[in-house]
Amino acid sequence: MSATTAYVEHTAFFVRDIIPLIDFFTEVLGMGITKYDGTPEAPTQVWLQGGIQLIADPDFSGPEGRFAHLGIVCKDVPAAIEAARARGAVSTAKGDHWLKLGDGLLLEFLPEKGNAVDIIRSHDPRI
Repeated sequence: MSATTAYVEHTAFFVRDIIPLIDFFTEVLGMGITKYDGTPEAPTQVWLQGGIQLIADPDFSGPEGRFAHLGIVCKDVPAAIEAARARGAVSTAKGDHWLKLGDGLLLEFLPEKGNAVDIIRSHDPRI
């Protein structure tokens, strides 16, 4: 039995030049901006419809790509945190709901609004 049920709400990526990527996702794929940090002319982060978060980092040069973290919506965040810790995950300075796994994968557990987990999980676009 699992501690909770969940879905990936967003994936976050470090990008060197954020404006061209915002333009790409909004103009090519119709993914509107749902939130941003900074100003519209010089955002430091943007969240796009469809689950993509872009984080401006002009100096990024990570050896393993640009992945930052997975944002995961959970029916029961405390249960997910407890179960993750029991398997060796540790909370970070960002807060208890930010957990790092042994291989370095960073997860952000987000609380469910409404019945979102069941609704999202009931839609399988591959069928």
